[in-house]
Amino acid sequence: MPNWKKVVSLKRAERAARLKTLMTTSAVACEKSDVGGKVLPPAHELIQANASQIVQHIKNGDPGWTAERVLLAFARQAVRAHEATNCLTEVMFEEALQEARTLDRDFARTKTIKGPLHGVPVSFKDLYKIKGYDYSVGFTRFCGKPSDEDGEVVTLVSQVRAAGGIPFVKTNVPQNPVFGRTVNPWSPAHTSGGSSGGEGALLACDGSALGFGSDIGGSLRIPTSYCGVYSMKPGHSRTSIRGSRELASGFEGIRLCMGPMGRSVDDIELACRLIFGQSTKLDIWLPPLPYKDVILPKKLKFGYYKSDALVRASPAVQRAVQETVDALQKQGHECVEFVVPDMMEAIKIFMGLISADKFKMMFSHLGKDPRDPSLLMAAVGPSLPGFLRHFVAWGIRAAGKDPVMSELVLNFRGRSAGDYVALAGKRDEYCQRFVKEVWDANGFDGIICPVQAMPSVPHGAANDAGTLPATTSLYNLADHPIGIVPVIRVDKTRDQLDKAWEESGEKGSPMVYNRLYEGKKPYYDATAMHGIPVGVQIVGRHWEDEKVIKMMRVVDHALGVRGFGPGTWSSAQGVKLEE
Repeated sequence: MPNWKKVVSLKRAERAARLKTLMTTSAVACEKSDVGGKVLPPAHELIQANASQIVQHIKNGDPGWTAERVLLAFARQAVRAHEATNCLTEVMFEEALQEARTLDRDFARTKTIKGPLHGVPVSFKDLYKIKGYDYSVGFTRFCGKPSDEDGEVVTLVSQVRAAGGIPFVKTNVPQNPVFGRTVNPWSPAHTSGGSSGGEGALLACDGSALGFGSDIGGSLRIPTSYCGVYSMKPGHSRTSIRGSRELASGFEGIRLCMGPMGRSVDDIELACRLIFGQSTKLDIWLPPLPYKDVILPKKLKFGYYKSDALVRASPAVQRAVQETVDALQKQGHECVEFVVPDMMEAIKIFMGLISADKFKMMFSHLGKDPRDPSLLMAAVGPSLPGFLRHFVAWGIRAAGKDPVMSELVLNFRGRSAGDYVALAGKRDEYCQRFVKEVWDANGFDGIICPVQAMPSVPHGAANDAGTLPATTSLYNLADHPIGIVPVIRVDKTRDQLDKAWEESGEKGSPMVYNRLYEGKKPYYDATAMHGIPVGVQIVGRHWEDEKVIKMMRVVDHALGVRGFGPGTWSSAQGVKLEE
């Protein structure tokens, strides 16, 4: 047996043993329905409270609302979520239980909560350092090397603990050799999205009260939309990335950022109030900008678009944007359709920057691990000899009639240091142009736009659909703060490819269009995707992260009750929760 397979076997066995312990302990505790004659809230009531409500119940001393009972309820639901989606990596239940009991003892003595996350079970994407546990991100070379600390005091994990939050599980990236594939909680045939897909799946299934992921090209926003939850991608300078596994340390062409994922806008605001600008002692690059309250004008002006230059967005995705616009207009807000200036230029710059080292740093972590087929383009594309690259690009343009993909192939390549610096200069020029031509020229408060052209994609589709994150990567390039709000679910009747959609605009890249919508087995299938959530991006100007959160609330309120939030997944799956 190859060594990497032995590592995988050991890690999965370790996880299974910890999950078994968790289920045994939580099952006994959840059977208790009263203590001292007081009726306790059932487990399903505990997990259907958002993070802020959990803290308030505990602060009030409401019967049955203790950090331990809340943790046990979420832990048991996390197991159910894992059984359905394979979303968990590290299970930290025993330590979490001790933390919960300590919080309860301290509260019983002082009647004072530790902080704004007192008793809230919190999950973290696998890349975060948590003392005593691996942070392998699915690479075998990092397994068996647990962190000896939570990182420096600046880390999000330490901030969460200091506020009374309880880290209890870590979550999977969607597909890797160690922990395997995470599936979409609403359709096992489709992906949960990457790379914070385990986090999105867990939250959608009510397996955690609050979570944290990361984003460098859409890794927070894509799984948030695919799974039907909420998230916030801050500007990179609002939160620290210290205390995490930096797989591309030193790469500054596109900056990694950390952000919260949750089941309501309240969850997102609570997390951002905690983490914004609070890590300046040991993170010299983080400006001391704590969360600041903002007041929105009564009438907001939103720009919006329903598709991008890469490929026409699917009917479901266009409907999500249109229904958001309609809801905002009914509330008296102004919505103006616009075209992103030279979006293909932005996509070319992004792809040029991320491929500049031919992905040598990324692939260096693989070691002898098997390479996922979805990485074929990244493995081969940037390393093609120049003459061969130009020949391939010419063939795509001439025979495939696809100038869009041809341009991307030409820009997806390794670069010298001088070329890289020049491209970074083009990035800065484009960002200035975007500010001038979009924000300043139109006076927008925010932008409403798709997360991706697709609601999700089938497993294995990344080979052909790897360029879909273009819609999200635009705002990594420009470093804008963005919130994600779930809007609709794919409807097998309303979201078919009809004549109106076929006449709704340019196709974009013929190669991508054909794979998504045409042929024997197109990736877009409204019938197969029925019920998968679709969210929208709510984009704000630089340094207006708090305004984005306020606008998320405006959008969420305008859309009204629509089948998202705590309790939705269990009801849809017909899961019987304990009384």
